[in-house]
Amino acid sequence: MEIINKTENPNGKIKAAVFDFDGTVSTFRCGWEKVMGPMMLEFMLGGASPGSEPALRDEVRRYIDESTGIQTVYQMEWLSDRVFELTGVRRDKWEYKEEYNRRLMSSVSLKKRAVENGDEPAENYLIAGSVDFLKALRDRGVGLYLASGTDHADVLREAELLGVADLFRTIAGAPEHRADCSKESVLKMLFEENGFSGGELLVVGDGKVEIALGKRYGGFSLGAATNELSRRGVDPVKRERLLKAGADAITGDFTDAASLFGWLDGV
Repeated sequence: MEIINKTENPNGKIKAAVFDFDGTVSTFRCGWEKVMGPMMLEFMLGGASPGSEPALRDEVRRYIDESTGIQTVYQMEWLSDRVFELTGVRRDKWEYKEEYNRRLMSSVSLKKRAVENGDEPAENYLIAGSVDFLKALRDRGVGLYLASGTDHADVLREAELLGVADLFRTIAGAPEHRADCSKESVLKMLFEENGFSGGELLVVGDGKVEIALGKRYGGFSLGAATNELSRRGVDPVKRERLLKAGADAITGDFTDAASLFGWLDGV
């Protein structure tokens, strides 16, 4: 674990923790960028000038890195705008989202089915130490909340398959056919309905969106720079992204409980 902000720490005051799901707890969607990137490039190249592919490829790569953590439909809205700029043809963002989900789920469904049928253990798709960390937080009286940009029904089902659904007081994914930010909605709920203050909030995630939201609400942000292929250790690309987003601390997985709780307790 790496402590970035050494001037402030939670000092044992955390009462609520909001977790991202994909890439933070679950690896069911490991490799989603390799589906979204080529799809975006495919549609953008349909109206691009000859020789523009390298520049567009870099543009797509940068955008995906910047937008990791937001709802998929917002990424598809960006794609719709860029294709319109390049071709003059407007295609609905929801059509792009449906096509992206179709391509992505061809591989994700196989993983889910393997766990559901007992051919693979759920552990194969969980970031190392994540379940124990969640249980330890819950046992300390911390309220756990799951917020994801992935469709709500999928998040709920996948959390159940991985055996973590019952650990969370609330699970919020992207609402069906609505462009609402589920992560910000959860944070607003915690403050407006439950009366939590910023210093009592911990946000954990591998995307800069949730890290920035945690800081905006005055909470503490733990960046999960997870290597999704190995399910443990630090991914240097993610680490750089989370540093820029303002993470207070960064970890590659959740196996070092002593360091994690040492930071949370201000020891």
